[in-house]
Amino acid sequence: MYDIGTRKRALVLVGQGRSLNSVSKETGISRAAIRSWQHRIEPRTRIGLPCPRCEDPPRPPEDQAAYAYLLGLYLGDGCISAHQRGVYFMRVVLDKAWPGVVDACEKALRAVRPDNSVCRVNRKGCLAVTSSSKHWPCLFPQHGPGKKHDRRIALEPWQQDIVDAHPWAFIRGLIHSDGCRITNWTTRLVAGERKRYEYPRYFFSNKSDDIRRLFSDTLDKVGVQWTTLARGSDPFNISVARKASVALMDTHVGPKH
Repeated sequence: MYDIGTRKRALVLVGQGRSLNSVSKETGISRAAIRSWQHRIEPRTRIGLPCPRCEDPPRPPEDQAAYAYLLGLYLGDGCISAHQRGVYFMRVVLDKAWPGVVDACEKALRAVRPDNSVCRVNRKGCLAVTSSSKHWPCLFPQHGPGKKHDRRIALEPWQQDIVDAHPWAFIRGLIHSDGCRITNWTTRLVAGERKRYEYPRYFFSNKSDDIRRLFSDTLDKVGVQWTTLARGSDPFNISVARKASVALMDTHVGPKH
């Protein structure tokens, strides 16, 4: 009665630690059916093929631009969690208000791991775009226990090579996860009359000093000028407001959609 995509989505929900009862209520599928699928769907179908990092010698992902974009999303709003049989789930939690970003995330996940399934899990006010594989920690060695801002985050040399080759894809991923483009305004006194001026501005906000540094270092490499804005005593925000730099960002990133 159910296609393979429906079955895999139900199994992904179970893999997130959800009970059979809660998954059954959300999907309308009986607990008995879900339980049987856990044993009937072949592991190879669920976890895909080895990744390029496991080869001898290791090589980078085939679609490096997609990887650079996904790396930015992961550093901002992604996480990797372990499941049974050595399988890991990559989840990127995104706002439903930006369906274009959700589509781009799913496309990148499929490009980086084309042999693995991808599903979207509805949550209140957001979507978790999820994919399972044994190899997510190979592809994202920044995975580790605890919150990213509580531990050191650094790129491996092969990751840095990809970011250097595709800096705008990396910047776009970071902006699509933890950034935005807004319109600021200010007033100036001109010939005795106060006038209002509006101007576009990009913000990137992240509690991790390391992740903010990766973002700002990449901006430097593409010629974008930026400043740090503190939230109280914490420098959580990076701002891009210079006209030429905003124009560069508009060309290569643009507002979320």
